[in-house]
Amino acid sequence: MRKHITKKRDQEKQTIRFMIDLYCRKHHKQHPCQECEDLYAYASKRIEHCPFMETKTFCSSCKVHCYRKEQRDKIKEVMRFSGPYMLLYHPLMALRHMINTSKQHWEKRKTKGVS
Repeated sequence: MRKHITKKRDQEKQTIRFMIDLYCRKHHKQHPCQECEDLYAYASKRIEHCPFMETKTFCSSCKVHCYRKEQRDKIKEVMRFSGPYMLLYHPLMALRHMINTSKQHWEKRKTKGVS
């Protein structure tokens, strides 16, 4: 079980690293810039200390928001920008994300009793 959680954390950190790097390459002259490195360090720390890692899907659907508002707004901006590019630059990572999103959607519907 512990191995599964570690793998999940690593995949989540890998995904966020890729998205931030992609955003930084397209928006900033210097890559990697300090602002994006700081954002990754912050996000990585949050992922590492997430108490819901075993059962959670995505931070956006979590009941507890552990990101400070400024970082939450910035990570949303990064994800909105990088998300569509994921299909071009890293299709397997994008596919994994889509599958997990679909699972989350159907689990939510199942618990509400909606068919």
